[in-house]
Amino acid sequence: MALSSLSPAPTHVASTKLYLSYSTSFSFPSILNLHPHNNNTNISPLNKKWQTNVSFFPAFFNKTKDPTPIKQELLQAIAPLDRGADATPQDQQIIDQIACRLEACNPTKEPLNSSLLNGKWELIYTTSKSILQIQRPKILRSRLNYQAINVDTLRAQNMEGWPFFNQVTADLTPLNAQKVAVKFDYFKIAGLIPIKAPGRARGELEITYLDEELRVSRGDLGNLFILKMVDPSYKVPT
Repeated sequence: MALSSLSPAPTHVASTKLYLSYSTSFSFPSILNLHPHNNNTNISPLNKKWQTNVSFFPAFFNKTKDPTPIKQELLQAIAPLDRGADATPQDQQIIDQIACRLEACNPTKEPLNSSLLNGKWELIYTTSKSILQIQRPKILRSRLNYQAINVDTLRAQNMEGWPFFNQVTADLTPLNAQKVAVKFDYFKIAGLIPIKAPGRARGELEITYLDEELRVSRGDLGNLFILKMVDPSYKVPT
């Protein structure tokens, strides 16, 4: 789940912020309302490449309730973007438009009441600069980010892969069947050294699309998170 941006978390653990509307992981101009049709002819080569790949999906397909073609379009669009690190503002806008169409076909209307939410998810795209760590040289950026959620215990956990292996855990409070308030409790440096999170380390996360394979979430600071399921049996530490 996406947790929004939090400051000041220790700089060496900031990227572990939960993607729960996620208050621990997000803060730049909102993309939630960016849905205009793009008529800009100065399309980057990257955009041209993936737009060519996905343009065979006719617009009328999007009026159906079958999310499959839109999921395929979304996954093809984000594939060359290095989880969002290489995305231009134009790329972000296009991804947001596709995500909005997918959200309109959400088969799980009450994700917080669904067992599909449980388990370990891999982050495959985000607009969160703090999670992407774009201010760092690529060699010092986390190459994998995971988020685990258990709805039965209302717990969440964000985990970085190499080179830092930082973690953060949080308690969740449902605000409705799609949205939670997030309160972080402990950071773990290198997955070993616990540090109590400050009281202001909190945010909100809305789960806007959920199925067996894919989850889309929106953070309270306007960031978009797209995750794929990797381990439905994973349990968050209590």
